[in-house]
Amino acid sequence: MLTMIIGEMANFAAYAFAPAVLVTPLGALSIIVSAILAHAILKEQLHNLGILGCILCIVGSITIILHAPREQEMTSVKEVWQAATQPGFLLYALAVIGVVFILKFQFVPLYGQTHVMVYIGICSLMGSLSVMSVKALGIAIKLTFQGTNQLIYPETWAFSAVVATCIVMQMNYLNKALDTFNTAVVSPIYYVMFTSLTILASVIMFKDWKGQNPAAIASELCGFLTILSGTFLLHVTKDLGETPLASSINKYRGIYPVAHSPLFVGMESNGHLEVDNLEGEEISLCPIDCRS
Repeated sequence: MLTMIIGEMANFAAYAFAPAVLVTPLGALSIIVSAILAHAILKEQLHNLGILGCILCIVGSITIILHAPREQEMTSVKEVWQAATQPGFLLYALAVIGVVFILKFQFVPLYGQTHVMVYIGICSLMGSLSVMSVKALGIAIKLTFQGTNQLIYPETWAFSAVVATCIVMQMNYLNKALDTFNTAVVSPIYYVMFTSLTILASVIMFKDWKGQNPAAIASELCGFLTILSGTFLLHVTKDLGETPLASSINKYRGIYPVAHSPLFVGMESNGHLEVDNLEGEEISLCPIDCRS
């Protein structure tokens, strides 16, 4: 928990010193570290395709770093507020809020438990606004530490309120998505949507690509796509160390817990599934339609 808090503080600080189009995609590096540590410490299997996924994430990250735009110098939180209240970003923010309200009140009651995009859509949309507010707040804190107090401006506290509201809502629906759907499905989709919308919001608000040539922008997008490919491979292959038979048995055991790992033998005429465990004992499992 302590290391996670330190990591989030460092991530928060990064937004004050670098463009969001650089910082947000590099979040994929945490996936690589997690995969390597899980393999080394928890003895989780890392498939060859998973290793390829790690390499793709690293290559994509390096590509983005080499072609990332320069951070704009902000001398006051009022400059950030002007960027946030320009017509283009106001239109984006209103569109995000409108779509979130439609998803929350129209789609969540009907499709929240069956369609993963509903919860993740809310998380990603609110996340893009929270990152812009976090960046603004980070700039205000940086300038304050440099000797120019930004805490006296109401804009600083307005950004703080937006950060708190967006993060609470974002975490709420992300937890609902993780409770309802498989993590292997939620994580890559959330990363793709959240990162894409954050880059879009940053380009609109801070004009990150202004002054960059098309080749540099294309290289950044290619780096981002490379990271997405690596992330997808890591999540898809994380369970490939398990055989199809063992996977099927584990799914069955999720419904009928047994003392030992069984091997399927066949279905008897009495409606009970006969299995042999590794010790040679037989266990009779009754399917759902014959349980009482």
